[in-house]
Amino acid sequence: MRGIPQKQVRCPTCNTVLTCSGDPGEIVNVTCPCCGERGKVTFERSLDTTTTVIEIQKLTKTFGKFTAVDSLDLTIYKGEIYGLLGPNGSGKTTIIKMLTGLLQPTAGTTKLFGHTFPCKSIMNDVGYMPQDTAIYIDNTVHENLFFFGSIYGISKQRLEKREREMLQFVNLQNWRDSLVSTLSGGMKHRVSLACALIHEPKLVFLDEPTVGVDPELRVTFWEYFESMVKKGITVIITTHYMDEANRCSRVGLLRQGKLIADGRPSDLKNNTRTNSLEDTFLALVGRKKP
Repeated sequence: MRGIPQKQVRCPTCNTVLTCSGDPGEIVNVTCPCCGERGKVTFERSLDTTTTVIEIQKLTKTFGKFTAVDSLDLTIYKGEIYGLLGPNGSGKTTIIKMLTGLLQPTAGTTKLFGHTFPCKSIMNDVGYMPQDTAIYIDNTVHENLFFFGSIYGISKQRLEKREREMLQFVNLQNWRDSLVSTLSGGMKHRVSLACALIHEPKLVFLDEPTVGVDPELRVTFWEYFESMVKKGITVIITTHYMDEANRCSRVGLLRQGKLIADGRPSDLKNNTRTNSLEDTFLALVGRKKP
């Protein structure tokens, strides 16, 4: 056994009770000693609800007669990874664009760090990585990092240090002086992520940050996200990977612009008596009986 806390799970094949242990946020591989069934156990991190970072009330966005986001109520706390999950067109990206000031809501209110949004005074505390790569492809990786860093008023000395850290994080040290236009799609995505984090924001919005990233680097990304959370940084993330969703402190399941469920991954699965968040979603929309 290693670390705390400990957790008991029941083997779905032979019903044997297994005890395993791990660190908060860790996913542990478990093998049943009786039947050999293999599975994964997620150890969720504790959630501190004393400090609210985002408070959303009745947030709505319509495009003509189409409602993209429908009366969203949501509270997100300091130092958590909150995952927005749902099929294409469920409103994930629209929500993030409203929370970053790129889209004006049709109705509703949003507060970030206690300030009614939009508010220029808090923008230096916010980082945003869009789903579509938003960097300058005719500039080098280095030039992009320095440009975005300078926008936030980072000193040259600090920016040089942050550049080294970000290049190592996204594994692009050897491409520092390469034009972004010469990089692969996945590498451009990594540059975009580095630019979003260069100024060490307190609140980060990541719209599918691991798309096109190889599995090994994806693990590195999540280790970095979790290290950010330990520093009190709040991360809002959209993802299509269920293993990533299980590493979130809480997740919000979206369908047709509505939040149909919100909570810890384990609680959502337990409440619907399902074994995966995908099955949880199907159970909630009535396509699969729990």
